[in-house]
Parts: sequence; structure tokens; C-alpha cells
Amino acid sequence: MTVQDEVTQQGITLTEAAASKVGALLAQEGRDDLRLRVAVQPGGCSGLRYQLYFDERSFDGDVAKDFDGVGVVTDKMSAPYLMGATIDFVDTIEKQGFTIDNPNATGSCACGDSFH
Repeated sequence: MTVQDEVTQQGITLTEAAASKVGALLAQEGRDDLRLRVAVQPGGCSGLRYQLYFDERSFDGDVAKDFDGVGVVTDKMSAPYLMGATIDFVDTIEKQGFTIDNPNATGSCACGDSFH
């Protein structure tokens, strides 16, 4: 399976830096049943925004993948909006946190969390 096949099946990619940070946060939680859930929710200036949180639940149609020991799951409604998106973790003097580079995002929304 090529990297492109993995992206197509999962929809999203977690960088090594993001997987490391998520792994550290999961270790702090002290539970081995949690996975990172990535979802698209209504909101933001173009009608949609991202939501990342830890979840132990599984739903019909979930798309799941393992990135360096970190489980990532996306619900079936969010998966099409996240096709080809990359989640990274940035830790610089100007900014710290998770970033999402989504090729589906369009427009010039100043809030940075919406897309069509």
C-alpha cells in the first residue's frame, strides 16, 4: 500500500510531531482506551470548524487508523471534509498547538478554521 492509498482510506494524516504530542497527552490521561477523534462541526465563518478530542467510543462508519501507536478516528460524516488533510503540532515562540492543513479549505477566512 502506498502513502497515497493510506491517505485516501483514512482521509487524514498525523505528522510525527502531532503523533508524539497526542501520545504524550494520552499518557497523561493514563487510559489506554482513548483515541483522538477528529470531526467537522457546524460553526466558523464559512459554516464548518474542526473538533479534536479524546474519545473511547466507536460508531458505525468510523474510519480508524494508527499513527505511531496513536489511534485516530473520524466519523463517516466528517471523513469527506478531511480527505487529504494533515494534522501537525507546532511549538514555536509565536505559536503552540495543533494545526490542520486541509486541501479542501477554500476562501480567505480570517478566523482560520472554516472551509467549504
